[in-house]
Amino acid sequence: VGNCKQEMLQKKKNAVLVDGVILNGPIMDSKAGEKFVEEACKIIMEEVIQKADDATEKVCEWRAPETLKQILDLEMRDTGESHQKLLQLCRDVIQYSVKTSHPRFFNQLYAGIDYYSLAARFITEALNPSVYTYEVSPVFLLVEEAVIKKMIEFIGWEGGDGIFNPGGSVSNMYAMNLARYRFCPEIKEKGLSGLPRLVLFTSEECHYSMKKAASFLGIGTENVYFIKTDERGKMIPEELEKQVQRARKEGSAPFLVCATAGTTVLGAFDPLDKIADICEKHGLWLHVDASWGGSALISRKHCRLLHGIHRADSVAWNPHKMLLAGIQCCALLVKDNSGLLKNCYSAKAAYLFQQDKFYDVSYDTGDKSIQCSRRPDAFKFWLTWKALGTTGLEERVNRALALARYLVEEIKKREGFQLLLEPEYANVCFWYIPPSLRKMEDGPEFWQKLHQVAPIIKERMMKKGSMMLGYQPHRGKVNFFRQVVISPQVSREDMDFLLDEIELLAKDL
Repeated sequence: VGNCKQEMLQKKKNAVLVDGVILNGPIMDSKAGEKFVEEACKIIMEEVIQKADDATEKVCEWRAPETLKQILDLEMRDTGESHQKLLQLCRDVIQYSVKTSHPRFFNQLYAGIDYYSLAARFITEALNPSVYTYEVSPVFLLVEEAVIKKMIEFIGWEGGDGIFNPGGSVSNMYAMNLARYRFCPEIKEKGLSGLPRLVLFTSEECHYSMKKAASFLGIGTENVYFIKTDERGKMIPEELEKQVQRARKEGSAPFLVCATAGTTVLGAFDPLDKIADICEKHGLWLHVDASWGGSALISRKHCRLLHGIHRADSVAWNPHKMLLAGIQCCALLVKDNSGLLKNCYSAKAAYLFQQDKFYDVSYDTGDKSIQCSRRPDAFKFWLTWKALGTTGLEERVNRALALARYLVEEIKKREGFQLLLEPEYANVCFWYIPPSLRKMEDGPEFWQKLHQVAPIIKERMMKKGSMMLGYQPHRGKVNFFRQVVISPQVSREDMDFLLDEIELLAKDL
């Protein structure tokens, strides 16, 4: 104690003051900070990681927004909270958050926990890097290069380029802008004025990010031509041909076709080879939004779903979905390797991308991005891939699709369950018809009543915390459930539980 007092007195004696602020020594209490991190990590380990595969835990602890606001004590104050209060807040945040790693979380196109990816995230969060220059992010730039090269091999290109982005929506926007830049490079300097009316084509079942991108880039949502799909949700190539010809007759300038490999609701895969034929014929950029379905490329059994993808000019692929790389982990891959990506996006900031550095500046890849600060998202996927190997990733895809097939066969056996269609991927879409509606005539009243069933069941499952399952209306069809199998923690028992639980929650409907 005497020594501590002496040190404090010495510091005060030697204090350097600027504007009344003592500048001697650090302002942080490192020991207290280290202790907090240690104890917070223990809570994460006990309450999240160790419970990730425990089906007896709740998927969510539902609370209404106003109630949750009071529980969490969200107010920020002039003085900081105590160590114990902060740890309690950490526990509360975990308790009232949705457990997406729970084996009965089927709500989105991501689920489950990958331990290697999680460890990679801990490392990158602790290091806090930004991936734009080799000097500040040497390891992560090399990792991204290696991962992109390997993903390009699975697409089937001899070479290419790419960059990781914050989401498939951003990858789609990148691709749209890149296609436009290739069509009219002068747009980068001259802007939209003087351009012809640009038109792009995508399916009725495309992701909503295509409309957002067209709006954001100044193309306009009216210039997105939505192509009819068949009963399975696949783009009809003959309809695409008609619409391209229509656009030309109108005096518009077609420049892009976006095909989808794994639609959001039905999990449909567009016929890429036939679409590529049309793109070649008309000189159009072919982008494939394989954000959801791209991971099937890893499976020798299921890669046929994406037959023809090697003919695309660009591909969006999200390993954070089926391959559990952790949100967010999304790549835009481009067949061109002549520097098109960099030429389109580069701004040549002299304070960041100096050309007279002492190392090979081609590794400063930040000028290929519309971002400046960028997370090292590829590292999560890289560490998982290193841990499991390609065969381990392939096993995940094959098992997920096998479980989906098992669920389909069980649905067919059970009274009250009705499939919308036979799935070709991991999306299983079905209605549950409760006992009171089973003898009712098929007609407007029946469908009106059935439309109300899924929302009630969803409310009950969330308030009980037993599972989470998405529902939606779609293309004239009333509300139905969309079950998605992804997580390696999911088992046959979870598929059985899902059907049993729906019957239990709806027995009085």
